[in-house]
Amino acid sequence: MNEQVNAPLFNPLSPEFIRNPYPHYERLRTTDPMHLTSLGMYVASRHAEASLVLRDKRFGMDYVERTIRRYGPKIMNEPLFRGLRRWMLHQDPPDHTRLRGLFVKAFTARRVEDMRPRIQQIVDKTLDGMIPQGRMDLIEDFAFRLPVTIICDMLGIPDEHREMFYADARESGHVLDPVTPSPKQIKQGDVRALMSARYCRQLFELRRRKPGNDLTTQLVQAEEDGRKLSNEELTANLILLFGAGHETTVNLIGNGLLALHRNPDQLALLKARPELITNAIEEFLRYDSAFQVTGRVALEDIEDLGGKEIPKGDSVLCLLGSANHDSAVYPDHPERLDITRPNVKPLSFGGGIHFCLGAQLARIEAEIAISTLLRRLPDLRLDDAENPEWRPTFALRGVKRLPASWGRHSSAGWRCDFATLASIYERFRRRVRLGANAAGAPKRRHRADDAARIGDRLHHRADSRARRAVFHRLEPVPPAIRG
Repeated sequence: MNEQVNAPLFNPLSPEFIRNPYPHYERLRTTDPMHLTSLGMYVASRHAEASLVLRDKRFGMDYVERTIRRYGPKIMNEPLFRGLRRWMLHQDPPDHTRLRGLFVKAFTARRVEDMRPRIQQIVDKTLDGMIPQGRMDLIEDFAFRLPVTIICDMLGIPDEHREMFYADARESGHVLDPVTPSPKQIKQGDVRALMSARYCRQLFELRRRKPGNDLTTQLVQAEEDGRKLSNEELTANLILLFGAGHETTVNLIGNGLLALHRNPDQLALLKARPELITNAIEEFLRYDSAFQVTGRVALEDIEDLGGKEIPKGDSVLCLLGSANHDSAVYPDHPERLDITRPNVKPLSFGGGIHFCLGAQLARIEAEIAISTLLRRLPDLRLDDAENPEWRPTFALRGVKRLPASWGRHSSAGWRCDFATLASIYERFRRRVRLGANAAGAPKRRHRADDAARIGDRLHHRADSRARRAVFHRLEPVPPAIRG
């Protein structure tokens, strides 16, 4: 009991918090909605304050000064932080306006909508390769490669270079957490930053020599207000785009599938009414946000924010996941998953001038991925929906892996698939044709015996749901096979 009383109100990297932050958020909203942490940062846990900070011009990024206050004056000598300081996400106007203006053209509603056929193609190709195996990791084998492939397409990264990006893409989430990284983590980040910079310089030179119909070509040729992007700005923001372009989508798909399988009634409802997928994606974003926190700095003294005075220069962390569960905005059991919930407007993509550029692309990727998976693998089951292994990061919330199975590999037992059923039926037809020219009762009796044996085989090897799902595709089927 004493440990419970003395536990810090906000400890985002504790195992209990990583496993399920939402009871901790509720405690914050109830007892201290503008909590001052031991690191000297305020955390805004209610929707009202978090939403205001995201949109209020009195708050900004002030990244360099904020980072120096946190880590000391030498931190900007580290390659990792030299790159992070040039992210448009960490810029204030006018630099933010200039950089975002160059990138936003790639994410117009029309361009993103035009990506639907390519997204569907990638999802179908992935499932075509995995379905015969009977099981997969829904993160590594399914959710992960879709957004990485799409962002590589957009950036014009050659096919032969993509495995490097697949392998390295999920190693940097900790740099966004509101805790001081260890020297080892900083050094690892430095190595990745230098390797990425070296590759990006080669890609820029390639696109200068051989322009393509891709975002990298547009950026190396672009000017804004008569000023070209420097190699450092290009590199930093391509890395940002690549990271943001896959992390949110991977975790949106993974967290959404996990939420559905933890709530079988909602899974059954979505299967029965697939037209609900668009609203379901918004509810997944609200219910278990892929991105849990974003920060701002007070650019002037703030007299009253949720009952607290915020001095100029102090940081405020907006707890997006907590705001999405605020009963003041979602009064009907915000702790529950409800894919029919009306007026869902989650803060998961941030707000104000830093609202996520790729928000609509992430929504469409998740919509196509989840709806296609449920349609093509209706009997898919998670190995362990109740105890998944979460990634040890707070800002980016997602599971490390999500093993699943279907068909005969399912934990529910062997299920007869269409290919097996068709093969057995074809063997039966061949036997019937072989005996067609022979006359007499013995042949007819043997044929009936063959049919009975095959019928028994199907009866014992296929459960009733699998049989109902495929038998209509084999009409007309002799009664001996239909059982």
